Amino acid sequence: MYNGIPADKPWTVPALREAKQEGRKLVMLTCYDAGFARTLDSAGIDLVLVGDSLGMVVQGCDSTLPVTVEDIAYHTACVARGLSQALLVSDLPFAADADPQRALDASVALLQAGAGMVKLEGAGHKLEVIRYLVEREIPVCAHLGLTPQSVLRLGGFKVQGRDEAAAAHLREQAREVEAAGASLLVLECVPTAVAAAITADLSIPTIGIGAGPECDGQVLVLHDMLGLDSGHRRPRFVKDFLAEGGSVAGACLAYADAVREGRFPDAAHSYA
Repeated sequence: MYNGIPADKPWTVPALREAKQEGRKLVMLTCYDAGFARTLDSAGIDLVLVGDSLGMVVQGCDSTLPVTVEDIAYHTACVARGLSQALLVSDLPFAADADPQRALDASVALLQAGAGMVKLEGAGHKLEVIRYLVEREIPVCAHLGLTPQSVLRLGGFKVQGRDEAAAAHLREQAREVEAAGASLLVLECVPTAVAAAITADLSIPTIGIGAGPECDGQVLVLHDMLGLDSGHRRPRFVKDFLAEGGSVAGACLAYADAVREGRFPDAAHSYA
C-alpha cells in the first residue's frame, strides 16, 4: 500500500481530493521514459508528470517554449508503458492551450497516449479553456505562480506573489481555476505563507515546487531530484536525494518519505 492506495489499485482523480481531506501528502515527480517510470511506480510515487521541462532537461533547450504537443505525446506514451499505479499527468506545451479547441485537440492526443490528466499554466483566458476541457470529461491540473511558459513576459524565472497585491491576485486566481473545474493545482516559486493561504482556501489539492511545506503535496523535476546537471542554474528549492538514497530507486523512496513526513521542503528549500 502506498499513501493509502492499495498496491494493485491505480490512483484516480477523485482519490486526489480524498487524500487532501485525509491529510495525506501527495508525492509527484517528472518522468520522460518507461524505465524511470517503472522505478517511480515501484517507489510509490503518487503522480508522474510528463512536463514540458523535458525541453530543458532532455532536449537541452534554454526554456520550455520549443516543446511541441508531439514531443509531450511521445514521452507520455513511453512513460505510460512503465506505470501501473501512479496517475499520469501531461503538460499542454506553449500555445497548445491558446484557445479551447486547440487545447481539446492537444488534450485528446495526450489522453490517447496514456495520460490521465492534462496540466496547463495560468488563469485569465485559460479559465475558459479549463471549463471547456472539463465539460468534455478531460481532467485538468492548473499551474500558477511562476509559469515557465511566461518566462519572456516575466523577464526570467522569478518568485511570484511576494507583495501584498500580487499575493491577493494569486489567491483569487487559485479560487478561479478551482471554480472553473481544475482538480489539482501546482504552485511554483511562491512564498510559503501565500501557498499556505491558497492551500487553505481550496478543496482541491495543491502541489508545491518552491512553494513551501504547507502545500498538499510536492513535485520536483526528476533530474533535479537526482542531482543531475541540466546545464541550468539550480533553483533554491532543489534537493539532491540521490546523495542520501544511494541509488535511483533509493532516491525516489527518500524523496517520497521526506515529503510524506513533512521534512521536505524545509526553510532552506522554500521562499519567505
